[in-house]
Amino acid sequence: MKLSHKELEIQSGQFGKVRKLAFEHQMQVGKFFDAQSFVEISQVHIMADTEALGLAGIEYLENLAQYPDPQKKVWVPTITDPRGSDLKSFKKIKQNKRFVDMEKRAIDAFKQLNVMMTDTCINYQVFMPPVKGEHLAFGDTGSSIYANSVLGARTNFEGGPSALAASLTGRTPMYGLHLEQNRIPNKFFNLNVRPTNFSDWGALGGIIGKQMNSYWDIPIIYGIDFKPTSDELKHFGAAMASFGSTPMFHIVGVTPEDHLAQNKNPKMNKISLSDLNNFYKSYLPKDDHLDVVVFAAPQLSLNEMRILSELLDGKKIHPKVSLLVCTPSAVKVLCDKNGISKKIENSGGIILEGVCFYNMHAREIGEANGWKRLMSNSAKIINILGGYGYETILNSMEKCVISACQGKIVK
Repeated sequence: MKLSHKELEIQSGQFGKVRKLAFEHQMQVGKFFDAQSFVEISQVHIMADTEALGLAGIEYLENLAQYPDPQKKVWVPTITDPRGSDLKSFKKIKQNKRFVDMEKRAIDAFKQLNVMMTDTCINYQVFMPPVKGEHLAFGDTGSSIYANSVLGARTNFEGGPSALAASLTGRTPMYGLHLEQNRIPNKFFNLNVRPTNFSDWGALGGIIGKQMNSYWDIPIIYGIDFKPTSDELKHFGAAMASFGSTPMFHIVGVTPEDHLAQNKNPKMNKISLSDLNNFYKSYLPKDDHLDVVVFAAPQLSLNEMRILSELLDGKKIHPKVSLLVCTPSAVKVLCDKNGISKKIENSGGIILEGVCFYNMHAREIGEANGWKRLMSNSAKIINILGGYGYETILNSMEKCVISACQGKIVK
């Protein structure tokens, strides 16, 4: 790999042992992906909840934080993905205190490294939204696909250790989605159905994601004749990344790099209303039993929280069903200020701050509460929690609220 003068200095230890170790990690990643060089980055979004970290990962963070090196602070703005515990509300969902104590240890270590505890997967809606052409090191798949696709920034899916290394060196290996030739679409879809809500967008993302063969497949979508909102594209990308490990998509007339399409006569994959309906049907159980409704993955924006609060206003969650809502701490403050939190909580809903349900040790929480059947309007969480022992149902936000209040699945 071709190294700059500063990178040679980092490698030689002139900026401290911690940065040297981080750079050595990045060299191995770069060599694996045949990177020719490094690229400087402007910010890092690190996914390092305790379910992903485990005790070994926490100890690794603590060792870095406690290492006698005055130059161990991050070099570029670094923010965190959702945590694995809401330190104020964990008792409401019977989360084991062992996981809470693990979170406290991880948080303390991050703060010693000057990592900012934003605890959100929708950083592009809340903190420092990147701009076209900006090079990043983002770890969360949902934030990465949004940054690449909707904003035209450039990042790969950075694993926790790689994202941390990037924060300490201010650069990342130049491979994958940092290179324009890897952003050219090679899968082509025509939508013959108009999505009408967030779950429709997630379902369409899931349908397309299932047809991707590898991380290197980049789809382009035709047939969208209107401008989707940020929240709609958020659900679309998060589901596509979940079902297909897909880092980027293009939508003709919507996303900033749709001009990269080079094939003038592509083989088009058509998506119809029946495809959308069949996706929903694939998650429908045989009876109407329901245990818990979850709004998360991605966390809810301020506008989603407002919509949900209006749907719940004056209603009560059925005593046999729990309703959980995950949102960033920064959004929760605004919800409190605008009376949104009060409407949700008065209905019996539980707002979880700075977390996302699937990375909260959701299997153990389900077992502690006796939850088996779970409904959400997020296709991403429906996909993930199927592997955590839950029977999952995808439905619109409106139907999720109706179901939670009636205590049974409403189709």
